[in-house]
Amino acid sequence: MAAPGSTRRRSTPRERNQTLWFWIFVGPFALGLALFTYVPLAWSVWLSFFDAHNTVSPTDFVGLDNYTAVLGEPAFRSALVTFTVFTAFIVPATYALSLGLALAVGRLRFARAFFRSVFFLPTACSYVVAALVWKLSIFNGVRFGLANTVLGWFGADQVAWLSTTDPPWYWLVLVTVRLWLQTGFYMVLFLAGLQRIPPQLYEAAAVDGARPGWQTFRHITFPALRATSVAVVLLLVINAFQAFDEFYNLLSDARGYPPYARPPLVYLYYTALGQGQNLGLGSAGAVVLALIIAVVTVAQARWFGLGRREAEG
Repeated sequence: MAAPGSTRRRSTPRERNQTLWFWIFVGPFALGLALFTYVPLAWSVWLSFFDAHNTVSPTDFVGLDNYTAVLGEPAFRSALVTFTVFTAFIVPATYALSLGLALAVGRLRFARAFFRSVFFLPTACSYVVAALVWKLSIFNGVRFGLANTVLGWFGADQVAWLSTTDPPWYWLVLVTVRLWLQTGFYMVLFLAGLQRIPPQLYEAAAVDGARPGWQTFRHITFPALRATSVAVVLLLVINAFQAFDEFYNLLSDARGYPPYARPPLVYLYYTALGQGQNLGLGSAGAVVLALIIAVVTVAQARWFGLGRREAEG
């Protein structure tokens, strides 16, 4: 009940109108997010506790058996090693290249918008299309493709890039296509971070005798980009864990997917939608992968102090 002497404020027609328009614009997106994200996630967790062969409405409850089976599966453990190796390659390479491009573009005195757009443009390309371009035009077979053509100019032997496992040349193809696709996006993030650095810091450093170049970058630019660097690394790790399109479209053919370089999502795809269609086992693997991503993300955030208040004084 309202306190004695107080009156309950009624919303004005203007406020009710604003609330109505809020739900008109936000409602469809919220409904789509619930239907196509949260409901499938909840259903996947539910399926992981059942024996779900060829059905999404199972009745045979098996508890944690699917989790035990997927963790004991050598192919799944090998898939975890694959994405760990991919992460070890792609995260530092993308970080260094995007930061270098941001520094170079940020120092341009003319055509800055042009070069920023040129480097950012590949992010609009589909991963599937990019993978096919890499597979059919650049690293195609033994006799064809741009890479083998260049090797032929120097008299070097032709390479079967996607089927050679010793040495594993397929990593070069996988890493370069992902670099081309995502470096421009992270370059833009670093450009935004560079624009937030006060010019007075560089002026004060010049007065103190700091030389432009590596010394200024090490003591001013790089520390000032700490928040941006943390966000970039977190996004890179999460995206690396979710790799699927480039692996599947580069390495699979009419005979199927080779036994090497099989990331978790490819393993789960064949487990849940392959010949066996074991949706319970696939769902358990998806939950395990989601937990790994969550744990790694939280550990990184705590390690870098994300969200921690800066010390005062």
